[in-house]
Amino acid sequence: MSSVHLAAVDLGASSGRVMLGRVGPGHLELTEVHRFPNEPVRAGNTLHWDILALWRGVLDGLRAAGPVTSIGVDSWAVDYGLLDATGALLGNPAHYRDGRTDGLAERVAKQLGEERLYTTTGLQQLPFNTLYQLAAAAGTPQLDIAHRLLLIPDLIAYWLTGQLGAELTNASTTQLYDLRRRAWATGLMADAGIRSELFPPLREPGSRIGPVRPDLGLPGSPEVVAVGSHDTASAVVGVPAAGDHFAYVSCGTWSLVGVELDAPVLTEASRRANFTNESGVDGTIRYLRNVMGLWLLQESLRTWNTADLPDLLRRAAREPAFRCVVDPDDPAFLPPGDMPARIADACRRAGEPVPATPAATVRCIMDSLALAHRRAVRQAQQLSGRHVDAVHVVGGGARNELLCQLTADACGLPVLAGPVEATALGNVLVQARATGIIGGDLAALRAVLRETQHIVRYEPRGDQAAWQAAEDRMGG
Repeated sequence: MSSVHLAAVDLGASSGRVMLGRVGPGHLELTEVHRFPNEPVRAGNTLHWDILALWRGVLDGLRAAGPVTSIGVDSWAVDYGLLDATGALLGNPAHYRDGRTDGLAERVAKQLGEERLYTTTGLQQLPFNTLYQLAAAAGTPQLDIAHRLLLIPDLIAYWLTGQLGAELTNASTTQLYDLRRRAWATGLMADAGIRSELFPPLREPGSRIGPVRPDLGLPGSPEVVAVGSHDTASAVVGVPAAGDHFAYVSCGTWSLVGVELDAPVLTEASRRANFTNESGVDGTIRYLRNVMGLWLLQESLRTWNTADLPDLLRRAAREPAFRCVVDPDDPAFLPPGDMPARIADACRRAGEPVPATPAATVRCIMDSLALAHRRAVRQAQQLSGRHVDAVHVVGGGARNELLCQLTADACGLPVLAGPVEATALGNVLVQARATGIIGGDLAALRAVLRETQHIVRYEPRGDQAAWQAAEDRMGG
């Protein structure tokens, strides 16, 4: 069989892109055909996503891709658009970094029962989970008249096809999904005062959604396929692991650190450690912890108004290790703003030396992220009983040689870095299997990655006792 062309729409927190995948026997190649910014917009007191600019970028990219067999859409989690009874969008979706849920999550969780929430949904307690966003929106005219709620990739798929649905890997991030029943948690919704009829039927990743609407004028006659529409679900498909004994770090704006399991871990110890159980492709569980990843670096670069990251990383590598460390999950780091100043404040509060230069701040970020990766990898093994032999770093962070080496050193395990485009590759592979181009289980899909993608290996070095002492200082 000759190769076929598939389009992956991958919407990230800072940019979106359309990737063209060429897939055939022993062949898997990606080309970026269009990239477009994803810039939040503040209107009044609310931070919004500019969803119509994203939609325009998606259409421009799909036209640039040319004729394709199918299209898959993935994006970040938890955020949603509301539709009225005619299918029209009721305003721009709110951004998960907006402050409307500040202080609300704790009250709602206590009302519903923290243990009940965890044993039903398996989710890590995060202030921006969809549950809390809907609690913040209670009583607003938009929510009162809404007919349907669609998570971001489901909204794009609806605009492409006219078909309503909710792909379950992303649905599982809402804290409104019953993980064991693989169904919407209607009882929780009722007790939270949320109308269950807002939520459309669930879709399995790999199912066919429908053909693209002819009036969009896209080349060819593509159909839209449900992929792992939560970008981390597609990224985990894109981990080129051999066997089951691996941890992954899907490293971008967030670091998603965990293991892949056959069943959720819903113990009290897991809840207290704030680990999350999210649905993956082929019935797997993404057992992981959200770490506030390269957001700290991205916001620092924006504050300094510099794009010369390679030079900063070279200078950071020459800075003394562990001079100062912070907990990346400190809530003070969540909103946009002057990140270097907030890192300096966190160091003062913890009695750590304050970084005096941008290079010292970057080294503080890199050491702290490596320590957070170390902590999450260790806890994932302890809580799940799954031993790991290597850590796969995928996504944009796989390019960061300093962070990859520090993660290997911190974990005391080999780090296998790459592919950078794991999310788009996982998106394309699920499409390719759904359309019959390739077959097999996740192991077979990952074998294709090992045969076709470039992976860099980092061996651990250094003193584990020094890393443990630094982790003890980090706290959290």
